[in-house]
Amino acid sequence: MTCIVLPVFNAAAALSACLHALQQSVPPHTRILFVDDASTDPAVAPLIERFLVHWHSAELLRNPRNLGFVGTVNRALAQSPGEDVLLLNTDTIPTPGFLEAMLASAGCDARIASVTPFSNNAEICSFPEFCRPNPVPAQPQAVAAAFRAEAPVAVDLPTGVGFCMWMRRAALDALGDFDAATFGRGYGEENDWCMRAAAHGWRNVLCPAAYVAHVGHASFAATGERPGGENLARLSARYPRYNALVADFIERDPLAAIRARVAARLANAAD
Repeated sequence: MTCIVLPVFNAAAALSACLHALQQSVPPHTRILFVDDASTDPAVAPLIERFLVHWHSAELLRNPRNLGFVGTVNRALAQSPGEDVLLLNTDTIPTPGFLEAMLASAGCDARIASVTPFSNNAEICSFPEFCRPNPVPAQPQAVAAAFRAEAPVAVDLPTGVGFCMWMRRAALDALGDFDAATFGRGYGEENDWCMRAAAHGWRNVLCPAAYVAHVGHASFAATGERPGGENLARLSARYPRYNALVADFIERDPLAAIRARVAARLANAAD
């Protein structure tokens, strides 16, 4: 069983769009765990409470004080023992079938630790432009339909991307949770976890058949957490080959053929 974990901090408009899309995109029995990181936006609590009324397998935890993204996720991981976890940022727009496709890719190999979908804004998993923050498409579901034509195989990645990342419970049990002592409030923690996984013989993969739109920096960024900087330096110091692994992946671009097929489907659909 997979538990969808949504770390929440303010950004009520993004959260509302995410919850509306989520209701249309996953089976109604799916367990959903909200962790509200002491939001100060008064519109957040009513949004979650309305969702809980209609989604009976959902649960809410509230942090008594603001912990940041890493602490919030780690609390959720501790509250979901025995379950695989899908981390889902609240500035995402899930699309129909994304979860089933990701689970199908995860089922390709019991040594898969993480699965990431395609997105408009997901670094090495971005579409249509590779490694660029593309805008959210006007019709995310149409883009997702073009991706669903792909087989839900497992394509190896140097690291997962944390905006929407499935994590196998067996890997969590073996590796532990995110490293809050090193990565503080956030950024770099999922890369560190994926590198730990790879070092212990696990795989981090992309699901070619799943697509989740991502606005980017709409929630926890308000607390001052930013990519790069000290956390990137810590990641590079811990894994001296990390940058080279990512650079090699970018140079080889093994996802180019998938992106081209999806772009062709979208072009044909538009004719």
